Amino acid sequence: MTQPTQEPTTTDGHAVVTTNEWIESGARLLEKEKELTRLRDEVARMRRNQPWTPVDQDYVFEGPDGPIKLSDLFGDKSQLIVYHFMFAPGDRDGCPGCSFVCDHMDSARQHFEHNNIGIVAVSRAPLADFAPFKRRMGWTFRWVSSAGSSFNYDFGVSYRPEDYSKGPVLHNFKMQTLSSEEQPGLTVLYKDTDGKIYRTYSTYERGLDLLIGAYNFIDLVPQGRNESSPMDWMRHHDRYED
Repeated sequence: MTQPTQEPTTTDGHAVVTTNEWIESGARLLEKEKELTRLRDEVARMRRNQPWTPVDQDYVFEGPDGPIKLSDLFGDKSQLIVYHFMFAPGDRDGCPGCSFVCDHMDSARQHFEHNNIGIVAVSRAPLADFAPFKRRMGWTFRWVSSAGSSFNYDFGVSYRPEDYSKGPVLHNFKMQTLSSEEQPGLTVLYKDTDGKIYRTYSTYERGLDLLIGAYNFIDLVPQGRNESSPMDWMRHHDRYED
């Protein structure tokens, strides 16, 4: 009896085929990629069309030039992206995952700031705690402190131990059990011509993957993210060994 012919493989276990077979396989993949693109466009439309909720408090933050109100963080823009950076009082280094996200912000903002969008990072630690870390990372985006205000708690990125130790708390639009005070997230705000501020969108956890352009490169290669847990390979950009 003739045994079925097996496709040759590489030492890594990947099938090796003819060029024509590779093109046929690529065409099938392309159809799925087009489906994903259409779905991403649909989700983006849904995101833009979400209802808004008023922000009734004009929070005051600690900035490099002194106190600054939330309304003033918009500058001359009507749309503001707030990145909730995990940096608690007493921390010396910023969260590596948040730092990975923020490595992408400076180059991108040169473009979207010309499209009526401002951006700011906000952390609960005092400004003096994270200012040296920002200089070390070489970042130039605005980063302010919410110390002394309820901003982080109101926007679902900081939780008091006496609250989350009792059981599930509302985080990422559902009740869940947390084990730490700080969580990453992003919030989009809009200020109308009357100066009224609205919260239009927030995302947390894996929703922040969208901001990490490096992942889009990594996901193209055969080994992919090559991680046993999220970001276990990633370091602050000045802490890689080579």
